[in-house]
Amino acid sequence: MDRRKSSKETTSSKALTMVPSPPISASEAFIVNTLCALVLFFAFWIANTLYSIDLVTDPSLTLFFIWITELPTVTLLFSRYRQNRQRCTYLRAVGRGVLGVPVGALLNLLGAIALGAPVTSQYLPKTVNWALMMSLFTTVPASCVLGSSWTDWRRIFAQTKPNGSIEYLLCLPAHGAVIGAWFGAWPMPLDWERPWQEWPISVSYGAIAGYLVALIASLGFVLACGRPQHIKRE
Repeated sequence: MDRRKSSKETTSSKALTMVPSPPISASEAFIVNTLCALVLFFAFWIANTLYSIDLVTDPSLTLFFIWITELPTVTLLFSRYRQNRQRCTYLRAVGRGVLGVPVGALLNLLGAIALGAPVTSQYLPKTVNWALMMSLFTTVPASCVLGSSWTDWRRIFAQTKPNGSIEYLLCLPAHGAVIGAWFGAWPMPLDWERPWQEWPISVSYGAIAGYLVALIASLGFVLACGRPQHIKRE
């Protein structure tokens, strides 16, 4: 009897820790992605209208405006779809997202440096602000939803196997930003002598373009997940 009770308690505790995040409807996904995109455009508007700068003239300050405006939007939106709602409050999920900013920035920074990003005093502020922007695109939404669930992180990002509508909103934009940044780096070594070829201008444009395209693509996957599947009966 004691063994049965202990096994039941273990099973119930595992079930409690593995409570999935609530599903997200297509309309909710559209609102979340639209707000993330609008805030991104709003950051460009602030930089261009109020300070007369852009990624070419002042990449460091422009990237700062992007990630500082995206931070409250991303954390407040994605914390609503957190896992383990019985144990994790909304404010705790927001805190996890904020803590995920420097962690994600460090990972992106190390990855960029490993691939050849300059780290001199001239480029370091640009690189740091670029890494912070990439953190908002990649790791912060997952930090709000998944927390420290390494199994889910590995399944979604390493194995690319999202399960459910909300996980598509985590997986596709993150991969889109990384792939877009990779393609954006291609023109940098070419001998075109264009101002936008300097680090991290073209990489930033590529990451933003890939992120926006993936936002649209993720809506298609959410719609596909929400469609009822008709099973043929013999």
